Amino acid sequence: MQRPRLRDNRGRGPFELYPLGQIPAENIYEIGKWFVYRYSVGNKDINGSEWGDIFANGINGEHLSSPLGLADVVHENMAWSTKTVKHNNPHSQQKVRVISGRCSPDYSYGITDPHEDIQKTGTAVLSIYNERINIAKDRFEPLRAIILIRNFERFEFVLFEDDVHRYVTSEYRWRKNSNGNLQGHDSAGRHCFTWQPHGSQFTVLYDVPSSAIKFTVKQPPVLDFDKTLMQIGFDESWIKIL
Repeated sequence: MQRPRLRDNRGRGPFELYPLGQIPAENIYEIGKWFVYRYSVGNKDINGSEWGDIFANGINGEHLSSPLGLADVVHENMAWSTKTVKHNNPHSQQKVRVISGRCSPDYSYGITDPHEDIQKTGTAVLSIYNERINIAKDRFEPLRAIILIRNFERFEFVLFEDDVHRYVTSEYRWRKNSNGNLQGHDSAGRHCFTWQPHGSQFTVLYDVPSSAIKFTVKQPPVLDFDKTLMQIGFDESWIKIL
């Protein structure tokens, strides 16, 4: 559905590149082509930054040199937080843990002992995460998370999106687990977040939706080193010792 015409929404740009979670097939093909290319030149896996590059290329977007809040990749007025998780069996995963950056209650709120008041610490962690969302949404809307579950040994992949929204901090209860990390639970008792005091790493738990796109890619051959140099016309004159 198109954005409704209103007197005060001029200049906001297109509403969305595509509906939430309905990534067009042509974009999946473009993403798959980059998987093939990277593997063929000797890259047996990808990291988070490389996934940002691939997704940006797949949608003709821009991978920001440094994130703006949670915005990694942008296309006109839209933005995505790009995340990837490695699993042995991507197609059977029902829940994934996604590292979503570092939240330091000590730096942001002066909380030097995170275990003194666990609820206060957890609320501070979510408030920091919410502020990163605010920073991105000041510039971009919609803001989504695009999550890739990958296995480059079996060439199996799952791709899904989630709408990034601010969390109501009072709706979550925090407790310490056996490792000394803090876990946030919603009103139904579901585990939603984990925060690690050592390193301040913040993890969000996502349910993999039934609408997630599952796909495979034929494993390509790795390009032969000598043949590739010959194909591009390489000779030793390309290298100059200064």
